Amino acid sequence: MAAEVQGTTCYHNWVAQQRADLEELSQALLRDADDEHKLRLVVDKCLEHYRDYTAQRLELSEEDAPSLVCPVWCSSYESSFMWLAGCRPSMGIRLLYALSGTQLQAQLEEYLSGVRRGNLGELSVGQLNTVNELHMRTVREEENLSDRMANLQEDVADEPLVSITADGAGGSSSLDELDGAMDAHACTYGKILEDADKLRLNTLTNLVGIFTPRQAVDFLIASKKLHLSISEWGKRRHSRKLANPNLCMGHC
Repeated sequence: MAAEVQGTTCYHNWVAQQRADLEELSQALLRDADDEHKLRLVVDKCLEHYRDYTAQRLELSEEDAPSLVCPVWCSSYESSFMWLAGCRPSMGIRLLYALSGTQLQAQLEEYLSGVRRGNLGELSVGQLNTVNELHMRTVREEENLSDRMANLQEDVADEPLVSITADGAGGSSSLDELDGAMDAHACTYGKILEDADKLRLNTLTNLVGIFTPRQAVDFLIASKKLHLSISEWGKRRHSRKLANPNLCMGHC
């Protein structure tokens, strides 16, 4: 229960921090759009907040990793988007591709006329190549982590849990052995989640490092808006379901 309380507090603090960061990023873009130094300071501040959040999650995973995999503090809708207790690292790169294409299309006529805005619609060929390399590397690491999680889940049908279940004695020695096996699984869960969080942090840091300060601010604003929106959509959906239990919300 303590881990759930700590996890809930950590999550809500992070949501509040994202809102504060979003406001600061938006204000920086309004006030200091041409000041790369000031924009970079705001970007670095946001990344530092994410590092702090990752460190807090590490402490939680060491105490009770399964609570992060099945978080009580998220709506079922928000949880459905999760990969290893968080967002999929490559999702940020997919978001970048969408933003870049949308912005380029919207300002194509201006761009051909020589007007430059310095946003994500103006990524250079070199930047795009670097992003593509990061994307491929990130996907490979995601697949590796997914395989590790799959192996861990399959281990439930292996020793020593199967022997304990088949024994059926229910004695104190069996229960002690069961607790030990479950603790070992939770510890392995924690290591996988730690590596997943590291991948999330490293991918974001490397991705932002490819951008100009202006582009980095643009990307972080869009990313935070997306994460906060998913959280709000999930809460609204949950509230509607509570208000009308007979409401079916799963139709395609």
